[in-house]
Order: sequence, then C-alpha cells, then structure tokens
Amino acid sequence: MSELRFKVVEEAIRRKAVCLPATEERPSEMFGKNVFDEEKMRKYLPKKTYEALMETMKHGKALSREIADSVASGMKQWAMDMGATHYTHWFQPLTGGTAEKHDAFVEHDGKGGMIEEFSGKLLIQQEPDASSFPSGGIRNTFEARGYSAWDATSPAFIVDTTLCIPTIFIAYTGEALDYKVPLLRSLQAVDRAATDVCHYFDPEVTKVFSYLGWEQEYFLVDEGLYAARPDMVLTGRTLMGHESAKNQQLEDHYFGAIPTRVMSFMKDLEFECWKLGIPVKTRHNEVAPNQFELAPIFEETNLANDHNLLLMSIMKKVARRHSFRVLLHEKPFKGINGSGKHNNWSLGTDTGVNLLSPGKTPQANLQFMTFLVNIMMAVYKHNGLLKASIASATNAHRLGANEAPPAIISIFLGRQISTVLDKMVSSTSDDAIEFDEKTGFKMGGIAHIPELLIDNTDRNRTSPFAFTGNRFEFRAVGSSDNCGGAMTVLNTSVADQLIEFKSQVDDRIARGEAKEAAIFAVLKEYIKECAVIHFDGNGYSDEWKAEAAKRGLDCETSVPLIFDQFVAPSNVGMFTRTGVLSSTELEARAEVKWETYTKKIQIEARVLGDLAINHILPVASRYQSMLLDKVYKMKELFGAKYETIAAQDLVLIEKISGHMAKIQTLTEKMIDARKVANKIENEREKAIAYHNTVAATFDEIRYHIDKLEEVVDNEMWPLPKYRELLFIR
Repeated sequence: MSELRFKVVEEAIRRKAVCLPATEERPSEMFGKNVFDEEKMRKYLPKKTYEALMETMKHGKALSREIADSVASGMKQWAMDMGATHYTHWFQPLTGGTAEKHDAFVEHDGKGGMIEEFSGKLLIQQEPDASSFPSGGIRNTFEARGYSAWDATSPAFIVDTTLCIPTIFIAYTGEALDYKVPLLRSLQAVDRAATDVCHYFDPEVTKVFSYLGWEQEYFLVDEGLYAARPDMVLTGRTLMGHESAKNQQLEDHYFGAIPTRVMSFMKDLEFECWKLGIPVKTRHNEVAPNQFELAPIFEETNLANDHNLLLMSIMKKVARRHSFRVLLHEKPFKGINGSGKHNNWSLGTDTGVNLLSPGKTPQANLQFMTFLVNIMMAVYKHNGLLKASIASATNAHRLGANEAPPAIISIFLGRQISTVLDKMVSSTSDDAIEFDEKTGFKMGGIAHIPELLIDNTDRNRTSPFAFTGNRFEFRAVGSSDNCGGAMTVLNTSVADQLIEFKSQVDDRIARGEAKEAAIFAVLKEYIKECAVIHFDGNGYSDEWKAEAAKRGLDCETSVPLIFDQFVAPSNVGMFTRTGVLSSTELEARAEVKWETYTKKIQIEARVLGDLAINHILPVASRYQSMLLDKVYKMKELFGAKYETIAAQDLVLIEKISGHMAKIQTLTEKMIDARKVANKIENEREKAIAYHNTVAATFDEIRYHIDKLEEVVDNEMWPLPKYRELLFIR
C-alpha cells in the first residue's frame, strides 16, 4: 500500500484504549453537576427571584428587569464557583448546528482594574451578526442586526469554562432565524389545542406536554484513517470505495460485545452527558460495523432537542480524546446501513396521562382514539411536509436503503389498533372501545424462563412513522438533523388538526348531539378519510411504491422538489393559522434549504473531481505503465512463448484504460454541469440543476473508481479502503 496509507493503518492498529481515571461518583451523583438546575437556583437565588423564575419556566410568565438582574447575579456566582470565566448565548441557527460567541465576566472597575460582572441585560439579550448566518434573504450584509434572547425554560449549563445560556435567535425585524423559535411556538400551539380537546374527557387538565426521546446513531472511525480520506474530512462520507468482502452480512456486529476502545469512549461520553443533565441510558452496537447508538430517557421536547444538539457537539470532542472521529452523516459508507435519529414522540397531560396509551375504561380509550386518529389525519394531510422536514442532501442517501424507511410517509399501527379502527367504522357510539391487555406466553420445555409479556403492537422497521404502544416513532429523521425541524412540523400539524376536530365536534354538540356521540361520529369520518396513510406492510416493496402513488401520497424523491412543501399554500395556511411561522419565514426557510442543498452537492462535486483527477487517475496510470513495461520486457525475453500470458495482461491494461477514460469523461461532464448550474440565480432552480445534472454523475464516476480499486496494486492505492475503515483495531 502507499506509504501514507501504510503509516495510518499501522498507527490505527497500534492504538490502545484510553485509560480514564476511575470515578467513585454514581450517575445519580454527577447528574446535572454542570447545570444551573432547580437545586442550584434555590441555593444561589433569593427566594423571591427563585419563585418568579419558576413561574416563568413552568407557566410562561414574563420576568421583570429587576428579577432578571437577580437571576444573572446568582447564575454568575454559581458559574464562577464552578470555574467558569466566560459566558455565551448558545443558539440554533439555520445551519443545523449550534452557535456561540464567548465573552468574559469582566468590565473596567473605573480604577484601572477589572471586575467580574454579568447583568440581567447581558443574560436576556445579545446581538449576533444575523447576516453571517443563513436567513433566506431576511438579513443582508447591510442589514446585519439580529438578536439572541434567553429561553428560560431550558437551563443554563457549563462546558469547559464557559457558561452556556440557551437562547432563541431572531432578526431585527422579528422573524425567526433559528430552529428553537418555531419549535417553542409549535409546542405552545399543540399545548393549547390538545388541552382544549382533553377537556372533553377531563376538565382538570391545564397543560399538555410534547415529549421526545431521540435515538442517536453514529459511526466511529480511527482518526488517522479519517485524516487520510479527504472525502470524509470535507463531506462527512466516502465518495468512493469498493465494499469490503465482509461488512454487515453476518449481522454479527448488532448488539455484539462493544470493542474496548469504543467502550472507553462511551463511558467517557456518558460521564460528560450526565454532568450536563443529559439522561443517556442506552448504548449498543448497531447493525453496520463501526456503527453505534446512544439513547436517553424521554424529556420535554424543547429540552430534549437542546440536549441532542449538545450531545452531538460533546461526542465530537470526546471522540478526539480517544483518537476517533464521529461520523454523523446519514450514509458515510455505501452498501451498509446509514444512521438515523429516530424521534419517539408522545403527548402527556399535567395530570399524568399519556394521551397515546390505551386506557382501562371506555372513556379513557375514547380519549386515546381521539388523539390517535387526529394524529393520523395530521400525518395524512401533511405527509409531504413531514417528508420535507427530514429531507436533505445527506439523508437522501439513507432513505429506502438498509433498514431505513422509504421516502414515502405512511403510518404503521399494528394488528390490534387496526382491528379497533375497523370496528369503530362499523359500530355505534354506544359500543365500548376495548383493547387487549398484554398477553403472556412461556417458553415450552424451558421451565426456568419466566413468563414473557407480549406487546399490543409488533414493530415495522420499514415504516417511517410507526405506533409502538404508547408513542409514535418518526424513524425517517436523519442522524445529523436538528430534531427541532421535524418536531415543529409534527406538533404544528397535530395542533392544527385538533383545532379543526374540536370545531367540528362543538358544532355537532351545538346542534343537539351528545358529546360522546359527536366525538365518535367525527372520528368515524376521519378514519375513513385518512385510511390511505395507514400501511402495515413492507415499505421496501415495489408494490407499495405503486400503491402509495395510487393512494395519492407524496412519492417525490428529488430533494429540491420536496422542499416545495414549505411554500405550498395548504402548509403556509396551517403555519400561519397556528402562529408558528409566517409566510415570510417559510419562504426564507425554503430558500435556505435549497441553498444548503446546492452547497453540499457543490462541495461533494469539487472533492470528487479533485480525488478522481489528482489521486486516482495518476495512481492507475502508474500501475498501467508498470504493466506495459512488464509486457514489453517479457516479450523481449521470451518472445512468442509469452503471447498467451501477454494477452491476459493486455486485457487488464485495456480494462484500466477503459475505466480511466470514463472517469476523465464523466468528471469533465460533472465540472461542465456545475459551471452551468452556478450561473443560475434562482436558488430553487439552481438546486434542481445540481440534483439533475451534477449529483446525477456521482454514482457513475464512483463505479469506475471502485472498479479500479479492485485491480490496481493494493500497495499503490492512495486511500484507506473499506476493510480498513470499518473495523475498529
């Protein structure tokens, strides 16, 4: 192998697991150590300030400037006691990641010295340059002002020596420039709408919470091997690489013993998460080699989303300590599983009821079916928009491949729920809605195995939106995504649908129908109307794709065209009715989506072109020259006796020539297509051009490079191969 590749592979083999100092602290003792939570608030804030802040956090009441100053003083003292020297507003711009600008706790004391200071004004509001973040045209270079403002419902935390204050990010003109503002608005919308519907069943309900439990999948790659792959460094994925003889076909990696180096990384990561109040609970090997998963206990959606973004940042830092790099790209390796971020979503009341759990009484079950059917209606009406919320240049590689759900949104319910829906359509409001309890069975002939409880629903890994017993699992979300995008669309869609449902039920009640009869009648009509979104079969089958198209579901696969959903009149109407996003904000988000898609494909095209021309072709040419030199020398030495063997060598030389010619031609075609697309000013049209003419060449170029990898001398090949990248040493 090439000298560089030899060195990085040799170093990867030599690496040892990082030995961390043992900690005597239990997870419960270190949990929230670096978070300004209620315990620290009670300790560092005056009683009046603490009580006022609790009213803000739990009931949304505004804070006075006096109280804000008091909170800032206590927060600063806690942070300094923890060794913090700086503070930052931590926000979520439309880049999809997080942003922060650090300032020290210092001001002039007027006597030639410095004094630590942090006021309520600095806590509540900052002014990042809004023109330097994606804004979809809302902010320009000559209109740079934007504001970050404290989100008091998400606690501040310390990373290293910096106090991080979760904030929203808006333009000087008031429009949202981040993921948090619309998420918070959608949470308020679904709270109001769901609480109103809950009053049909329980007048004591005063608030409905949206809960989220994300499952973060990721790959780990040795740092040295990563550095030797320019495509991974610059795009997050391998743009070329022949599959390894062994990958995931034996399914021996899934839930297998965690490699020592990886376990060391996982332990270190968990310690960091617990200190930051992230309730991580589950860790395991995923199906693909070098792929792993981390999952927490469910939390309120806003906090859960903050924690997921924080996790993605922290895990990259921790990985470096263990000589790893974390890959969050949805499809870093061709031919094996990609990575998702399954969003487990549910609704619960302040009275302790999970609205997506079947109950023990007919009334409780009617409430459960009310929310279940309305969620089905919301997904049915906005299935294209839900797909747009998770669509990206990177997630497009994953959807529909190796256990990822297809790019068609449907709902899986399972046998029992499906049966109940069928019965409801043919029954009357006097018929009770009943669900089977969990049943049990014993393992025949194995007396010491206890009775196992069987859930009411099976699992369908090909469904993008599956009911799993007491929640829905939105499986189509990508591993690098900000969960806030998908959760905003889902919560808003459900809120809008519940508002319509209540209006229809109230109208029937006003006309003299009994409440239960009115609810039942509306639900029956909904079940019939949204039946097309219900599919419990194999989402990978060609038959389903044809059937979904017949049903009128959104089957679009072009990412730029999928983004049209953000500006579709029906979706604009929904967002504006609920107050979650204005038409201006939606148009801006669509512009950002198109622009981001174009830039990512553009970067990949540049990297692929560079690798093809400057790395692959020169190596293939050198190897071909070696073969030609061999043929000439052997003919000179053996004459006619060598003809048969020479013919085989000439076939290989010709094969290499063919692949090299194709790579050269296709790369030039790709570059020309990029030049044409770059001249298009309209962001939507440019993104479509990049999709249709630039990205369309990637697989063809890759095919010929991968074929060369099979025949070119292993010692000469310049890039670490899949067999080296995919197995932790």
